[in-house]
Amino acid sequence: MNAGSGARATSEIAQAVAVIALSHDGRGIAKVAGKALFIEDALPGEEVTFRILKRHRDYDEARVVEVLKPSPDRVTPRCAHFGVCGGCSLQHLAPGAQLAAKQRTLLDNLKRIGGLEPDVVLPSLTGPAWGYRRRARFSVHKSSTGRVFVGFKERSRPFVTELRHCDIVDSKIAGLIAPLAEMLAGLSIADRIAHVEAAVGDAVTVLMLQIQVAPSDADREALTMFETRHGVRIYLQAGRSGAALPLYGAPAELHYRLPESGVDINFEPADFIQVNGEINRRLVEMTLKELGTQSGEDVLDLFCGLGNFTLPLARVAGKVMGVESETEMVGRARKNAELNGLDNVEFVQADLFAEIQAGDWSRRKYARILLDPPRAGAREIIARFPRFGAHRIVYVSCHPATLARDAKILVTEQGWRLTRAGVLDMFPHTSHVESIAVFDRSGS
Repeated sequence: MNAGSGARATSEIAQAVAVIALSHDGRGIAKVAGKALFIEDALPGEEVTFRILKRHRDYDEARVVEVLKPSPDRVTPRCAHFGVCGGCSLQHLAPGAQLAAKQRTLLDNLKRIGGLEPDVVLPSLTGPAWGYRRRARFSVHKSSTGRVFVGFKERSRPFVTELRHCDIVDSKIAGLIAPLAEMLAGLSIADRIAHVEAAVGDAVTVLMLQIQVAPSDADREALTMFETRHGVRIYLQAGRSGAALPLYGAPAELHYRLPESGVDINFEPADFIQVNGEINRRLVEMTLKELGTQSGEDVLDLFCGLGNFTLPLARVAGKVMGVESETEMVGRARKNAELNGLDNVEFVQADLFAEIQAGDWSRRKYARILLDPPRAGAREIIARFPRFGAHRIVYVSCHPATLARDAKILVTEQGWRLTRAGVLDMFPHTSHVESIAVFDRSGS
């Protein structure tokens, strides 16, 4: 929970308390004198002492001081930065218990917000627990002593964790954090670098520096030496909205392959891709299976991005329509279709959060619909679903609450049935819940 404007900080250590549940953000939940207490690093079933961090009118926030009675699911965190770094919140919970908690979060949201229960709960989709992030955004801070910190923001504080290594990012990134910080400290623009975004493709790794001023010639020389020494490509981005351009030479050929579909996806350093490559590969296959597309059928893929689902779908469908709000992504998706020799797929740009949709695509009929919206969900475009005439929907979600809200609309207002739902471990050791839900026409 976010601290309210009336929050009070305190440092008192309180009596032992029993932890009864796990919150959506990975904190233990207890009750003290009828008031909710959210305790960092506490797990359900434990008895702990705690230090109050902030008091609010309706709830308090705290951190564990001592675990008097540990949960059988408690494990020793692998990372030395756990508890300070905000990158992970669940390393102290066994991986299987993490997934069980995420499944409860999904089902609780469906029940509480949507009043729904799936006919079948799908087995959790799992992958590597460590070294899984092929995309990461590190903050950069130059201290008053001249040292540069590269890392994730600290938990509940605006400071940057000084990472030397990170166990959740791809090994091609993990080993670069310490030497990167040392190199950046020597640049004249070290205090004008906001972030470093890392992107790992199948063949090349890119580090994109978001800068506020142009580097000097000496800075460029140092950056070039780092590129050569570590076998990476460096990009520079002027501010948040500037174009990301390679330090020198031709653009890097970033891509990933979906081998089951025989599809290659090219992407730019700042493009959205699913951070967990292995889970994404398996999710694409799972989604195609759940969608059940037959040869000759037309399929609509909403929030399609670069064509992560669209292009594999084109291998099995009659025609596929991919709709995306970002114009540049639509252009790259079209190029990806050409790269893969697919001529039965079309990509268009549209604001999927607009109440009224224009364009030929919005007046067509589709046998099946796939959507993978951002956290805000897809309420506006869902209102148009009855016009499409589909008989199955697969909804990939990164936010259980908006999925539950949209599922309620589909079921109670449009006559769909929630037949299957489950979670996938896209972000191990974090409280982020990625899920998939399948809807069929009632009576089918």
